[in-house]
Amino acid sequence: MTSGTSAGFGRRFAALIYDSLLLVALLMLYTTIVVLARGSALTEDTGGAWWWAYRAGELLVIAGYYLLNWTRSGQTLGMRAWHLRAVSEAGQPLKLAPAALRFLCAVIAWAPAALGVLWLYLDSEHLALHDRLSKTRMVRLTRS
Repeated sequence: MTSGTSAGFGRRFAALIYDSLLLVALLMLYTTIVVLARGSALTEDTGGAWWWAYRAGELLVIAGYYLLNWTRSGQTLGMRAWHLRAVSEAGQPLKLAPAALRFLCAVIAWAPAALGVLWLYLDSEHLALHDRLSKTRMVRLTRS
């Protein structure tokens, strides 16, 4: 398989749903470890600074999932299922800095009702806002 055309909204959204299922499992494991290490449940009212450390850890788990997958193979589990790959503008595998910028921009692009992702229908190259800002691409893989 080689890189192909820019990925559409439907495939991106389907991959996000697949990835969210795996992320829920990873976050449940993370929470279990935190609760066992602390010896009790952690709530915002009783946790104090530990609550904020826990929340930061959740963000690290999510960011780590995407950054690790994007820099190693260019694909998360959901992206593999939907034949997508994140690459640089030149079609090369992502390095850590562009992958991190892509992640931060993607959070912003998906947050307001996916408007930043739907931008790809207005873009001449069919790039979502976070593709454009991070100088990366989400391509649909095609058989050669």
